[in-house]
Amino acid sequence: MPTVETVRGPIDTADLGPTLMHEHVFVLSTEHLQNYGENDWWDEDERVADAVAQLNGLKALGIDTIVDPTVWGLGRYIPRVQRVAEQTDLNIIVATGLYTYDEIPHQYEHRGPGLLLDLPRDPMVDDFTRDIRDGIAGTGVKAAFLKCVVEAKGLTPGVERNLRACAATHRDTGAPITVHTSVHNHAGRLALQVFRDEGVDLTKVVIGHAGDSNDLDYLTELADAGCLLGMDRFGLDIYNPTSSRVDTIVALAERGYADRMVLAHDASCYIDYFPGVEAQAAKEQIAPNWNYTHISTDVLPMLRERGMTDDQLRQMLVEAPRRYFE
Repeated sequence: MPTVETVRGPIDTADLGPTLMHEHVFVLSTEHLQNYGENDWWDEDERVADAVAQLNGLKALGIDTIVDPTVWGLGRYIPRVQRVAEQTDLNIIVATGLYTYDEIPHQYEHRGPGLLLDLPRDPMVDDFTRDIRDGIAGTGVKAAFLKCVVEAKGLTPGVERNLRACAATHRDTGAPITVHTSVHNHAGRLALQVFRDEGVDLTKVVIGHAGDSNDLDYLTELADAGCLLGMDRFGLDIYNPTSSRVDTIVALAERGYADRMVLAHDASCYIDYFPGVEAQAAKEQIAPNWNYTHISTDVLPMLRERGMTDDQLRQMLVEAPRRYFE
């Protein structure tokens, strides 16, 4: 039986169950937290307890697994996530990779083939591979997939290097890839351009945030290439309202693409883009449905009302995630 790594260790892919394919436990800047958080808006024990409560609530709604693409640039810190995972039956799958819209961190900038410190291989590939094969930072927790980004700036040198490092790691390890994309410049096409050049298995790629788009030609082009479409920002109406997201999913399902879509919110238990009580309250006002429960309580009933079958919903929530990790 194929297995997939979770924070608590490997499980059979058959046991993933209903899966949200793009959620974060915490989105934090380490430097922000260390310099300002503990004196103002961060209590570690309180935040861990709150995360446990939120994830247990999600489990009670019938979701068995979340896939967490929090990597360097979003504040990945596995010991904190381990504390949460120990107190919930919900599976948490974590990633390796790099989150950048433009340049790569200075720690990699001058090291690699043809750079100031000329190395035979990009050190990002070595680091990503270690996270997958050996575990992350001595925790024993292994990453199960790779995360990269193509945003509005497109394929800057740093972004392209990150994509190629993820592609090389994918070839070496078989780990699938999730790529955050911007719909305004059809960044999914740019990602595919690099991945095709690098020999990536496109059936093992999620085009993250594809659901911000209602352009059916663009979306079917990505799906026809073999990719999974990340319909994964439900609740972020500032990018695309829920009603439009639902319309697009229904239209794609009617065209036979239910098996090429995965669902999520891109939500988190706590995100320090909105630090403190007042900023968190403002976030709730701006995006009241941006939380783990919106799909289960609101979106799935809407999809059923629009005629989507239980089999189609199962393809998005169970079969496509399972296939991605097998």
